[in-house]
Amino acid sequence: MASNTKTGNSSALLKKYKDNPTKLSPEQKDQLILEYAPLIRFIAQKIAVRLPSNIELDDLISSGVIGLMDAIEKYDPTRDNKFKTYAEFRIRGSILDELRAQDWVPRSIRDKSKLLDRTIMELETTLRRTPTDEEISAKLNLTIEQFYELLNEVRPVSVLSIDEHATFSSVDKKSILNLLEGCKFNNPYNELNLKTVKDIVAKAIEDLPERQRLVLSL
Repeated sequence: MASNTKTGNSSALLKKYKDNPTKLSPEQKDQLILEYAPLIRFIAQKIAVRLPSNIELDDLISSGVIGLMDAIEKYDPTRDNKFKTYAEFRIRGSILDELRAQDWVPRSIRDKSKLLDRTIMELETTLRRTPTDEEISAKLNLTIEQFYELLNEVRPVSVLSIDEHATFSSVDKKSILNLLEGCKFNNPYNELNLKTVKDIVAKAIEDLPERQRLVLSL
């Protein structure tokens, strides 16, 4: 029953927002952010699995909060797209922008990644097909073991080339739908997990610079 009430509240807010986005109060905007906390975590975790372990998930979530706030402010209800879809793009884009700004990938790793890309492209042009691992490693004068080590080393670089406007797969969309609309907290662990997410999001809002926090009160 509580879950249905939450979904109803969120739907009512979004309907009000669609009818007249300027009428949302700061408290209602804050409620929207908390309602979409699972989406922020979902996207942050999806990106985090491709990053080095020193990148904190909480930092990605904080960037995602800013993206959701941006989505709330800039969403155009007259266009033919759902708010949730638009929010996905803004959250993902905000996280990737922050990663780019941090420039957390060492230059040496970037150079290796570029060399690998060039080598693969050259082999594809010459062979007119996708080269095998053995062919790529031979071209780079590496053993197959060294080649696999290189792949593991440059793997995090690929996260910054994620298309910001890429759509989620049908499986991902189903997962998001379950998180946002179909969650029935049948055990204390799940309820605690969502509470943790919402606490992180709430703290992220408090920690924002004053100028960005003011977005909620516009």
